[in-house]
Amino acid sequence: MGADAAESKAREVAGAFQQFTIPHINGFEVGKVVRGREALSRYARRLCLGEVVLNTEELATIYHLPHQSVSTPTIDWVRSRTLEPPLNIPLPPSDGETGGELTLLGKTNFRGGQQPFGIKLGDRRRHAYIIGKTGMGKSTLLERMIYDDIQQGRGVAVIDPHGDLAERVLDFIPSHRTNDVILIDPSDRDFPVAFNMLENIDPAYNTIVASGLVGIFKKLYAESWGPRLEHILRNTILSLLEYPDTTMLGITRILQDEEYRKRVVKKLQDPIVKRFWTHEFERLDARQRTEAISPILNKVGQFLSSPIIRNIVGQPKSSFNMRFAMDKKKIVIVNLAKGKIGEDSSALLGSMLITKFQLDAMSRANIPEHERTDFYLYVDEFQNFATDSFATILSEARKYRLNLTMANQYIAQMPEEVRDAVFGNVGTLISFQVGYDDAEAIAGQFGGDETMVADLVALHTGSTYIRLLIDGMPSNVFSMSTFGPLDEAVDAQRRENIFKFCRERYSKKRSVVEDKIKRWTES
Repeated sequence: MGADAAESKAREVAGAFQQFTIPHINGFEVGKVVRGREALSRYARRLCLGEVVLNTEELATIYHLPHQSVSTPTIDWVRSRTLEPPLNIPLPPSDGETGGELTLLGKTNFRGGQQPFGIKLGDRRRHAYIIGKTGMGKSTLLERMIYDDIQQGRGVAVIDPHGDLAERVLDFIPSHRTNDVILIDPSDRDFPVAFNMLENIDPAYNTIVASGLVGIFKKLYAESWGPRLEHILRNTILSLLEYPDTTMLGITRILQDEEYRKRVVKKLQDPIVKRFWTHEFERLDARQRTEAISPILNKVGQFLSSPIIRNIVGQPKSSFNMRFAMDKKKIVIVNLAKGKIGEDSSALLGSMLITKFQLDAMSRANIPEHERTDFYLYVDEFQNFATDSFATILSEARKYRLNLTMANQYIAQMPEEVRDAVFGNVGTLISFQVGYDDAEAIAGQFGGDETMVADLVALHTGSTYIRLLIDGMPSNVFSMSTFGPLDEAVDAQRRENIFKFCRERYSKKRSVVEDKIKRWTES
């Protein structure tokens, strides 16, 4: 800008002060305009010559802090408040190493502070819930937490219905932990893993397994669910649990194949379940029986008709043991990408795996609590897998050291019972930017007011409010900024090594699996 243009701008600014002029009394006048070296010298020394023009009261009438009604485009408005962290917030040592006793979450951002902090491992046993709109930073936070767990040698499981997070986790698994990886990827059609939900179940847990499976199908087909369908399906599952080497494929077979049904019923020890077949099911005529079993054949058959799913759940011997994985700190990665296997198949497999984690965690009751190894289960978009029994997992898993971290986009995705269980059981609650309805609910959990609602709606990407569990007690809500994405370089060879290892140890060729299933159906 030239000298003449600068003087013109200065006179325009001075003209704005004419509104304060009172004729014949006082006002503002432009003084001597200084240019050149003298102007630069005064500016460098901040030299203001002359007396003070205005006293403090007069100055207050013409100077105001910016307000929302000010439309000046160059003002950088703060969209949400930053809140002060608690004094006892867990901090890493000065060298930045956590020593494995702390999982870093982010940095405080109150009054410009940038203090890294984390959550103690003992407090993670009360679970964590992360909510926020898509693109706000949930996946980045999950990545960071998973990365920390893997680097510290902890046992981890990741259940991902989209696939992006699961694939990203594969990229930062260190080479020395390759043998710890159990990869469950149903889209790998040529080398299916084996997962039998009905295998080697302790009879004491039969009703829990049956309720879990019934709840899974009920969630998927709620609109066409009925009491008779549930009654028959429950007794079918309870029967198969007592029969050796059975799989999910037995659900449809026992209802259609009379010879197979007789073999199963002959083995039953539960008198109530046995009576269902001998005194209830067998007394139905052909028309009644068709009407009774058609809904089950339709719903379960729809799931089992997919070769991808059938080759996984149709093998009698599972290729991995969840209890062993938890006890030995394995890394279980479950890629349930909906776009590759279908939404219903993704939801059903994920729900079954979570139920299996629950059952195997409960089996730890046979060892003292202090000997139970902490295992960290991450479930992204967990509402896809949240059946009514999920509430039981949240309340019971802590005792067995199965520590959940759940994430989703909005509260309405959860059934009411699950929503109540989440807010009633999670110790740490983290909220990214959410919609207005969710903001009201989250603000209620935070103990905030309408101002907190407005703040939650306006959070920037990577900014959150958090109620952190510290030594078993929830903290006051404070604000934080998450760390940026990991900058781990993608190593295609490392990922290929993991795929090769998992295929050799946990998978079989598709042709072998399909041949065994074919021979089972003909036996």
